[in-house]
Amino acid sequence: MKKKEIFSKRQGLYSLNEKEITVREDAPEGLRGFIKMAFYDLNKNPSDLRAITSKVLKIPPDSNNWSEFPNIDWEVGQHLENCEWYLVYDIIEVIIQKLNPIEKETFVNEINEYFITNGIGWKIENGQIETRGDEIFETAVKTVVSVLDDVNLQTAKTEIREALNDLSRRPTPDITGAIQHSLACLECVTREFTGDKKSTLGDLMKKYPGVIPSPLDQAVTKIWGFTSEQGRHLREGQAPEYLEAELVVEVTSAIATYLGKKLRDKSATHYLDAPLF
Repeated sequence: MKKKEIFSKRQGLYSLNEKEITVREDAPEGLRGFIKMAFYDLNKNPSDLRAITSKVLKIPPDSNNWSEFPNIDWEVGQHLENCEWYLVYDIIEVIIQKLNPIEKETFVNEINEYFITNGIGWKIENGQIETRGDEIFETAVKTVVSVLDDVNLQTAKTEIREALNDLSRRPTPDITGAIQHSLACLECVTREFTGDKKSTLGDLMKKYPGVIPSPLDQAVTKIWGFTSEQGRHLREGQAPEYLEAELVVEVTSAIATYLGKKLRDKSATHYLDAPLF
């Protein structure tokens, strides 16, 4: 049975107060405690959660703890409080795997709302913890995936998904991998748009100056230079930071969306111009 909405949501009074993202490589104390609350709210017992935390943390259950409250509840709390930050997110993923569809929807919504209202840069998507950016970043990524689907550019879509996967790696994101994959996405779309299947993005900008309106094409060339330097020819002591990789993913997604829409419009025009018989 689906959980009933609370008063503020039923009356349309509730709204998420999204905080600036300040937490990535951490699992704050509040989140660790909230996991228990959200899980127990599904009419689950501490022993159910202990089975999960024990498995993820590879800690055998304490046979001396047999009562649900306070003993097993305390034990589970110790598991959550004392484990490494990235294992907290592993525990969330395993919890999701153990829930039925209705429970899963409720739990995922609760945890995602907690992430948003507490400035945590993660989200649950398709049962997995992925990186979460600000509203502009999230819109750019969702839009490019949708547009690439429309024009059936599956390789390009795979590349942008891999870029997100690299940003989502725990405990350490693969920054250079994210930069490389986001560049590869834009390169794939640009090759498809120009029909030139072999040239690099930098060469494509030189050979087809009208693909991106000037002077925006210069920005693309600069991005190519940055990603080539930071993503492919990394120098000691000059590793890019997370925010730089996030910016590259966001910008390349926006440009790939632009070219994808032009491809979609061009295909629609060819369809309309084609003879009916």
